[in-house]
Amino acid sequence: MEFLDWSCHDVASWIQSLGYPQYKECFTDNFITGRKLIFVNCSYLPRMGITDFNDMRVISAHVRVLLGTSEAPWNRSLALPPRDPTGTFLELKSRTGPRADALTYEHFLSDGGGHR
Repeated sequence: MEFLDWSCHDVASWIQSLGYPQYKECFTDNFITGRKLIFVNCSYLPRMGITDFNDMRVISAHVRVLLGTSEAPWNRSLALPPRDPTGTFLELKSRTGPRADALTYEHFLSDGGGHR
């Protein structure tokens, strides 16, 4: 999960490597670091200035592949506990502060993987 250490410029370079150099500034202007990639989806991209639907779909799919997560089912109730430990870990890791900085995936899983 090396991407968690990416700066917003690293993320912008990755976006360029996907064939979208025109969106580099969208990621740097919005300070999207590797930790914040968990929030990059088709709902969030228009707020960043990316509005082409096909580009949004492709970028979101690449983000999910990079993160190792699947797309959340649109009809899943928010009241249900998260099912994907990787997604839960990445949500915790996206926060700032010493606890998030120290959190590793192995430690997260040994503590029950968010299922307490």
